[in-house]
Formats: sequence, structure tokens, C-alpha cells
Amino acid sequence: MAKIIQWTRKNKIPMKLVVECFYKVKKDCLKFIKSQETKADKFKNKERMIQSFLIPLCFWINKKARNKRPYFVGLAGGQGTGKTTISSLVRIILIKYFELKVFRISIDDFYKTRKERINLSKRVHPMLLTRGVPGTHDINMMLNFFRKVKNKKFKRLKLPTFNKAIDDRFNKKKWYDLKDKPDVIIFEGWCVGAKSEKNNTLKKTINSMEKAKDQKHIWRKYVNQQLKSKYKNLYSQLNCLIYLKAKNFSLLQKWRLKQERKLWLNSKRKSNSKIMSKGDVINFMQTYQRITQNMFRYMPKYASIILNLNSNHQIKSAVYKNK
Repeated sequence: MAKIIQWTRKNKIPMKLVVECFYKVKKDCLKFIKSQETKADKFKNKERMIQSFLIPLCFWINKKARNKRPYFVGLAGGQGTGKTTISSLVRIILIKYFELKVFRISIDDFYKTRKERINLSKRVHPMLLTRGVPGTHDINMMLNFFRKVKNKKFKRLKLPTFNKAIDDRFNKKKWYDLKDKPDVIIFEGWCVGAKSEKNNTLKKTINSMEKAKDQKHIWRKYVNQQLKSKYKNLYSQLNCLIYLKAKNFSLLQKWRLKQERKLWLNSKRKSNSKIMSKGDVINFMQTYQRITQNMFRYMPKYASIILNLNSNHQIKSAVYKNK
């Protein structure tokens, strides 16, 4: 509580407004959290997370969004850090208390179709069949989305949703239907805000998958080039960047396994399910490792806000760098 008071005083936000906000959004937030829980995986200290970290964060976003609409919030974090949960709760608070129009979408929803990735893997490198890294998203669709939502003459938009259980997009009937121009757009994803690395560092192999499957560095060079060009253009349009910082890559693997377990529980009766085994997840995570570990190093330096996570998957502190 002392940290909340310190933050609110520094930013001239009366503590009574934080408390008022909490009681107005509490029911909806807890209802959403409950929908994400399983019998074996319950959220801990959820009320503290909402009041101590997410509500102050929403006051900060609301202040910034007053002068810039739509206001693009980038939310980044490694696999399993809780991006979907955090972004969904922030959306609830901004809508319920601040009465803003908020649209939340993940970079994952813009993955190329499985057919497109098969073609890409044949044309460039077999590892590009695996979704995740820059180059496996429909970057032109994302850039068009950003451009259209900024247009003064906003027109209704249909945007894709991705089904990880079948490793392909949902049918268009299940796509997002954005009818009104939003005040705030939350754009979340594991590599949102990621930067390219120097070509000479690409020569160093960092895991067994790169050693076995990318001996000529074709895959990593292709991914890096994507970050240098169109992804850099996309990320430059974000008005702020929030980073969920885990302690290390091993924790991310553990949390990602939990996510896959949830997918399995929800999809175990589907014959076309592509839910991954533990071994699959470990291999899958190796394709994310290079960029994720680079983000560990540089994101705390240039992200607007860093939410530090402890080993128990909880927010332990928040650092506001962009006032």
C-alpha cells in the first residue's frame, strides 16, 4: 500500500480515486480472472495486483490518451508472462472506470495461415513453418490495421483471430468486428517492440535447435531482417511500451508449459488439435530464445513502463520511465 501512495502522490493522483476505481472494477476483474483459472492453477494476490499495479497503470494510460487518440499501447513480455491476462484486465478498467473505448488485440492474431507458413518454409527455411518469430506474421495486415484505425474517416474493420489449438486462423465468422474507432488500442505480443541485432552476433549459436537446423544462419538472418524493416516501422507507431519482465528464460519455459496444459484441457476432444507435448514446447521455445534473451537486456532501458515479475508469476514492482 505504501508503494501505491508513493506513486499516486508523485503523479498527483488522489489515493481515494484509486480506491474508488478498485471498487468499481473489482467485480468484473475478478470474474475475468476466475474464467482464466483451473483447479490446479489459481491466481494469487489478485486484488493486490489490480489495486497496486493495474489501476495506477490505467491512470497513467488515461492521462496520456487525453491528448492522443487513438493511443497505441504496446505490451510485451516473454512466453507465459501473462500478457493476455494483464491486457484484458487493463481493458476492463479503462472501459469500466475511465469510460474509454478500448480495443485489445494480440500480434498472435496476425500469424500467417498455416498454408502461407508452409509456402514460406519451402521458399526460405523449414523453421519458418513454426509460428512465432518475426516473418511468420502478416505484417502488411498489421500495418494496414494501424493505418486504417488512425484514419479520421474510420470505417468498420474485420480483424483475424488465431486458433493455437489448430495452429491456424479461425473462420472469418469468428474474426474481431471493430465497429467504432477506439480511444485506446492495446497491442500485445511476445516480440512487440523487439529490435534487430548486429549481424556479427548472429554467427553465435545459442541453442541446440539453431545448431541442428540453422547451420548456415539463414533462418536467424531472415528473422533479423524482418525486425530491421517492416516490424521496426510497425513498432515505431506505438505511443508507449509496457514490458513484463521475467527473471530468466527457464521460468518462461515453465509458464509456457502451463499455458499449453490449459489449451489441452479446453481442446482434448478435438481430433485436429495441435496441442504441444512438453518436448514440443521446449523445442518451440528455442525458436523464441534469441529474441527473448536480447529483450531481457535492452527492454528495461527503453520501455516506458517495466512490470517486474517474481518467480511465482506475480508482479512485484513497477518502474515508470516515461512521465
